[in-house]
Amino acid sequence: MDKNAVVPDVIEKLPEKNLKVKYGTIQFTTGDTLKPAQVKNPPELDWESDANALYTVCMTDPDAPSRKDPKFREWHHWLVVNIPGKNIKDGETLTEYVGAGPPKGTGLHRYVLLVYKQDAKIKCDEKRLGNNSGAGRGKFSIKNFAKKYNLGNPIAGNVFLAEWDEYVPKLQKQLSG
Repeated sequence: MDKNAVVPDVIEKLPEKNLKVKYGTIQFTTGDTLKPAQVKNPPELDWESDANALYTVCMTDPDAPSRKDPKFREWHHWLVVNIPGKNIKDGETLTEYVGAGPPKGTGLHRYVLLVYKQDAKIKCDEKRLGNNSGAGRGKFSIKNFAKKYNLGNPIAGNVFLAEWDEYVPKLQKQLSG
């Protein structure tokens, strides 16, 4: 994560643990390049967790619309809070998962996945975002979200890279509905 400049672009301090991320049969190594078609569905995540604790999971793209011109930094793809243990489906989804969809010609984007351990259940006032619209996803900051809800630093994280492929127009159509 360090060589991908996740600090300072997304977070202030790198997590101590690696987040295992699996898209179907694909389990990538930090910094690998994946195709948007490979990451269109939510991944399985695995981290060292306490079954009695609550967690927050986020996936964000700091390179929107491009790494050279990140005027929409960050565009968040997924945000779930109050996850009991590793049971993401039992958490409170603030932003439904949307896979990588970098615009054509914008080069590689970084997709950063982070896990935060919560001190207690949090009550969020953020608007709930479905997976059929891109509205409200840009200019997000996981750093500011973590500060607002006293999440501290992420305990686990990972990053992959992706650039435009033939799946992206399908995702863009989904997000315009």
